Amino acid sequence: MPAIADAKILIIATDGFEQAELFGPRDRLIAAGATVVLASPAMDPIQGMEKDEKGDTITPDMTLDTVDTDDYDALIIPGGVANPDTLRTIDVAVEIVQAFDDAGKPIAAICHGPWLLVEADIVEDRTVTSWPSLRTDLENAGATTVDEEVVVDDNLITSRKPDDVPAFTDALIAMIEGMDDADEA
Repeated sequence: MPAIADAKILIIATDGFEQAELFGPRDRLIAAGATVVLASPAMDPIQGMEKDEKGDTITPDMTLDTVDTDDYDALIIPGGVANPDTLRTIDVAVEIVQAFDDAGKPIAAICHGPWLLVEADIVEDRTVTSWPSLRTDLENAGATTVDEEVVVDDNLITSRKPDDVPAFTDALIAMIEGMDDADEA
C-alpha cells in the first residue's frame, strides 16, 4: 500500500449522507496529501445531513457507473440513514463494494454505511460495528457485532457514529500505509 500522500481514495455517497462522516475523513485525507474522489449515482450536488437537519451539499467528481475500482487504494462509505439505504438498491454501488473486497482493498464504512457491506454479502464471519439499529441486519448476514469506536477485521474498517470519525480515519490511514498496528489505531 502507498503512503497516504500517494493514495487515491474513493468515497461513494448520495443524498442523505451524514455530513461529518463524509467531510471529516475527506478533509483530513486531502490535508494529508491523498487524492479523494467522490462518486454518486448522478453528477447533481448531493445533500448532506447533520442529524435531522439539512447540511452542506457537495458535487460529485464522477458517477458510480464510471468508477474503475483498479484506480483506487481504498473505499469510504459514509453513513446517514438515506445515503446507504439508497446506495444498497443500486447494483453498481454494490458491485463496487464487492470489487474492493475481492481485491482485498480497505473498505471503511461508518454508521449506517455497513448496510452496503450486508448487501454486498461480505460480512459473514467478520467482526464489525455500526449504528445500533443495523446490528441485527449485520448479525443476520453472519457478522459478529460489537459496540466499539472502530473495528478492523481484515480489510474492513467500521465505526458507529460521527464522534468516531477521528479513530475511523486513523484506522483507514494506518491500513492504507500498511502499518502493523492498524487494529490499534
